[in-house]
Amino acid sequence: MLVVAAEHRSVLAEGFGHLRSAEWPWLVAAAGATCLTWVAAAVTRQGAVVQRLPLRRLLATQFAAGAANHLLPTGLGASAVNLRFMTVCGVPLARSSAALALYMLAEAITRVALLLVLLITFPDALHVGSLVPAAAAGPLLLAVAGAVCIAVAVVLAVRRLRTAVISFVRTALGEARSVHTRPARALALWGGSLAFPALQAAGLAAVGRALSLPVPPVHMAVAYLAATLAVAAVPTPGGIGSVEAALIVALVAAGGPVAVATAVVLAYRIITVWLPLLPGALTLGALVRLKVI
Repeated sequence: MLVVAAEHRSVLAEGFGHLRSAEWPWLVAAAGATCLTWVAAAVTRQGAVVQRLPLRRLLATQFAAGAANHLLPTGLGASAVNLRFMTVCGVPLARSSAALALYMLAEAITRVALLLVLLITFPDALHVGSLVPAAAAGPLLLAVAGAVCIAVAVVLAVRRLRTAVISFVRTALGEARSVHTRPARALALWGGSLAFPALQAAGLAAVGRALSLPVPPVHMAVAYLAATLAVAAVPTPGGIGSVEAALIVALVAAGGPVAVATAVVLAYRIITVWLPLLPGALTLGALVRLKVI
């Protein structure tokens, strides 16, 4: 165990050492892609609701939601901030919740679709067998199916819960129909949902170029999408810890050396998580004081 810990420390130390040789123009490009993800999130949020939201406050809310997202597990912080923002803007709670669900559904669909398209186009981009051993695939699928069956059984068995779920689904379907009768809203919803993971993946690819990771940019994008989907159900604040581990494993599976892949993930998370955290928290506090949320 001590030997393994020492090996991990040496890999981290070597990874930090690689950061000194980074090409800064590519890191700036990664930071630019990160900034554009907030724009994509704002566009998608607007696309998910019929009522027009104030543009500047919507964009500021997405920046602040990023900070809140790193305080609560699995996107709960960002969801809470956006739910409060929409209700303050006059969107009824039921419709705000439906819009939030529509946003999350569209983002999940486009992320999976983008990954599948890239895997079909570039079948050698990722060695999936090294990420999920064949012996573990069956039990993993059974566990997922079992969890889904249990959730459905609980909903069907508890009357009040069943009534609440049916009511919410009806509201969500009505909101989705209303959004898709407006071409501009539908384009914003699905276009923003596609742009969001694409920009995130582009940011990782830019960091990979900055640190000379010997993996093609498209393969890095595939690794990013696969890793983020794999850790989506892990309830850690902002994915801290789980995302880093999954990204390193995915980049190594795509053909990158462990030390360089570690350096890429460290730099990427610094740009996307740690640098915006303080200004995002300050923006969140200001929005609360101004009663925007």
